[in-house]
This record gives sequence, structure tokens and C-alpha cells, in this order.
Amino acid sequence: MNLELLESFGQNYPEEADGTLDCISMALTCTFNRWGTLLAVGCNDGRIVIWDFLTRGIAKIISAHIHPVCSLCWSRDGHKLVSASTDNIVSQWDVLTGDCDQRFRFPSPILKLQYHPRDMDKVLVCPMKSAPVLLTLSDSKHVVLPVDDDSDLNVVAAFDRRGEYIYTGNAKGKILVLNTNTQELVASFRVTTGTSNTTAIKSIEFARKGSCFLINTADRIIRVYDGREILTCGRDGEPEPMQKLQDLVNRTPWKRCCFSGDGEYIVAGSARQHALYIWEKSIGNLVKILHGTRGELLLDVAWHPVRPIIASISSGVVSIWAQNQVENWSAFAPDFKELDENVEYEERESEFDIEDEDKSEPEQTGADAAEDEEVDVTTVDPIVAFCSSDEELEDYKALLYLPIAPEVEDPEENPFGPPPDASVPAAAPDEALAGSDKKQRQPSSEGGPAKKKARTTTIELQGVPSDEVHPLLGVKGDGKSKKKTAGRPKGSKGKDKDFPFRPKPYRGDRPSFPVVPEVLGGSGPGGGGGGGMKGRAEGALASGKPTTTTSGPAAAAAAAAAAL
Repeated sequence: MNLELLESFGQNYPEEADGTLDCISMALTCTFNRWGTLLAVGCNDGRIVIWDFLTRGIAKIISAHIHPVCSLCWSRDGHKLVSASTDNIVSQWDVLTGDCDQRFRFPSPILKLQYHPRDMDKVLVCPMKSAPVLLTLSDSKHVVLPVDDDSDLNVVAAFDRRGEYIYTGNAKGKILVLNTNTQELVASFRVTTGTSNTTAIKSIEFARKGSCFLINTADRIIRVYDGREILTCGRDGEPEPMQKLQDLVNRTPWKRCCFSGDGEYIVAGSARQHALYIWEKSIGNLVKILHGTRGELLLDVAWHPVRPIIASISSGVVSIWAQNQVENWSAFAPDFKELDENVEYEERESEFDIEDEDKSEPEQTGADAAEDEEVDVTTVDPIVAFCSSDEELEDYKALLYLPIAPEVEDPEENPFGPPPDASVPAAAPDEALAGSDKKQRQPSSEGGPAKKKARTTTIELQGVPSDEVHPLLGVKGDGKSKKKTAGRPKGSKGKDKDFPFRPKPYRGDRPSFPVVPEVLGGSGPGGGGGGGMKGRAEGALASGKPTTTTSGPAAAAAAAAAAL
């Protein structure tokens, strides 16, 4: 991946748009795997589209849920994917096969879920109007985390970078730090505004490197803290944030915030428009504002783990932001010079000789002598960007890429191969709908002969209302709740007798056609048109019969007789 060639001292943040990813259906949320090679996108039709981010092509499509997917998270090794939908279902998926391992049904909608950074058996779930829940996948058990105030259950939660602690925040600005294994309170503090008033916690995000984390609050300020200082202050501490980031001019509220891969930059997506604000963490200065299409609202933002690339979602489309790549020819030829105009070249006498007879061979010293040394090409050095600070080796069992089958334009016809088996046509319509995942999709994920039915566990939570609606479905006007209706509206083709057709009045010299009731079928005698109103009108014109512009029952009867 040439990660070693990335500019260490240059600007490591995106500067311009670098295309879009069309997921066929409307995208709602996205997340990169740990290496940034795969991007999982949750859509409003319940599908999970996995993109190969290097080739910018669809590697797999999983028909995960019936309702929209609202949250996604990769496991540490990339083999598993956990998802949540707006119908309160949490599912774990095998990425290679597309099969569902197990499901959990919650009483209220899921706002966020997250794998334990080091233990794939634990998942942190944040339901609406409930305390956070720590799931254990192996035995389907759950633990409800303690909260500061039982009456205030608008709680968000997140694992720290290594999963040793869980940070929770409520609507009164109280942050609790809990031990992941024992759920004991380790530290706590309250986020306050300048006048000691509290503000609601909207989200907590940790950097992939270092000990910093950010808190997005309702007062439109992003506060950056050092996790080591929080643990040092203990319970009811008063730590000071390292940085306070905000838009002082427009007072922009923030929809989604996250760190860059190296933890040196912070990006925040506006809740008002498709705009991304990028700050430098160490100084706190705003370095870039990326503007998307005017009028669109932002849904999600994700920063690539190792590269200066950002993926954002608005209006159901994934937008990619990257750096402007400038061709540097001197990297290929150190003595390359760019000329303003042509220069006459003087050829040396022995320049194009196969062997220079006059050249004397110098003695090999230093770097020239090292060329004759044997080079080790079998040992693979670990990529530093892929290793954590407490690890020396990479995870060689990790799933970095997915095998992709070649696309077939007409999979149902198959003119050159043998006739398909009886089991193939059953999956063909779904494969044609997917468009890009012809052979990857497994029968078990399509409703065909399943290998093993996923186990569904119902999670009982005391005192949690069961009639809550997910914000994706309840918020009006942001494009997320506008699900496209499949097919045409009833009666739109004119075949429903109860559908009254009301033509728009024409102006000018356009010909006026009679409004013929839909009870009559067939086309006009003049041979023009089909079975619809337009066809009958064209048939009437072709036959030379007069048309009338009068209205009322008499005109309709006369027009019907003329058409017959």
C-alpha cells in the first residue's frame, strides 16, 4: 500500500471531492474496517453493501434486515460484522459467507453499537430510553450498565481505545468511566458550560492512536480530553478539556464527529448542511471546510484509518473526500527538468552506444558495493500503521479483502455455458437486483435453503418503553425518513376504474383531446396509440373524427360514441 511513502510532514487531511459510491439503494451509515481496505455501508432497504475501497467496487451485498440499517461495526479481525436496524434487531454476520450467526431483539430502537476493540465476544449496545447494554455473544447473556440518574436514560456509551473502560454520558452532562469487566465506577466528571450549566452529551468518540477522546455536546462545542487525565482525577473530578472546537460564526450543531487515523485531526459534520469542518487537534485551529451539494443534509462521517480520506453520506449517496494528487515526475527521474519551451539537445558521442568503450570502471565502494549483497525478499516486515502500540506483529488471520466474481450482464440467459441447475433460477432475480454481487451472495442470506437458522435472543429490559420510534424514521425533512415506494402508485397507469383522471388545462394552440372514461378499452379505429387515453385520442385524430372541448356528461358520451 506504499504507506511508508506518505508525507510525514505534509498536511494529512483531504482537500477536495474524489467521487461518490452508488450503493443502488439509499445509504444511511458507513464504517471502515481496521485497515481501511473495506467499507461497509448500511442502506434503507436493510442491505449491507461492502465496498472494496482500493478498487472502488462492490465486493459483497448482504441482505441483512427488512428495515433500514442504522448502525454498523467491524470486528477486530474483519471476519465479523454486527448491525442494527430500526426494528430493534441486532445481528452478527459472517462477512465471507454472508450468513447471520445470531440475532438479538431489543424492546427499543438501537442508537449505536460497537464491538469490543480486543474481544470479539462482547458488543456494546445503546438502546433508546435505556441504559447501555453489554452483550456477550457466546452465551447470549447481557449486562445492563449502571447509570448516574435512573430518571435520565438518554445515555450514549463507547469503549476506550483498548476496551479496558466504557465511557457513558447522559443528557445532564455527566460522564461515567466504568471498568469493562467488573462494571465498577472508576472515574466521573461533569461537562459544564461557562456558567456552570450542564449540557447533554450527544456522542463520545475515541482516537485510534493515543489516549485522546472527544465529546460532542448539545451546546455545539466539541471538547477534546486526555483519557489519562480523566483516570487520574478519579470520581467527581474536574478535568479541563485540551481543546474546545466550535463554529463561532454560524453556531453550527454537529451531527457526527470523529478523529483522523493518526489522531492528529478531528472532522465534524454539520447537522444543517453537507459540510465537513476539519481541525488540527494539537493547536485547535480550523484548517479546512469541505462543502458538499447545497441543500443536502449529512447523515454519517467516517475517516479512513490510515489515509487522509473521508467518507460522508448525504441524500443516500456516499461521497469520498481526498487530497489533490499532483504528479511529481522528479520522483521517477531525479534529473528531470520541466521546460517552458523546446531546447535543442546536443547528443554526446557515446550516449547511445551499447557499451561505452572510453568509460573507465571505478572501484565499487559504499553504496555500489552494497548492490552485490544478497537481498532478503522472503521475510515480510509488519506495516507499522497496521500494528497497535502494544503489538509487534500483524494479525495474519485478518480479513483484508473479499474475493470478487466477475460481473455477468445477463445472468438469467447464460447463452455460452451449460443450462443452469434447478436451484440457480430461484436466486437469479435477487442476484440481478443486487447488480454487482452475482456469485458472492449465499442461498442462506437470500431466503433459500439455509445452512443453519440464526438463533434469536430476546433481550428483556425493565422499564423501557416499547413504543419508541427510531430517530431515522421519526425526524421529518432530512431525507432519511423518505423511503421510496416500490413500484407505481395505485391507479397511475389508468387501469383502476375508481381512479378519477383530471387533465391539466392546456393553453395556446395545442389540440384538445376528449376525456374518455377508462371503462372503454382498446385503441382508436385509426390504428393510433395503445389502450390508454393518449392512444384513444391519437386514434380519434387519425380517423379524422372531430374532437370536442365541451365538458359535462353529454360531451363524455359523445366522445365515447365517436371513439367506438
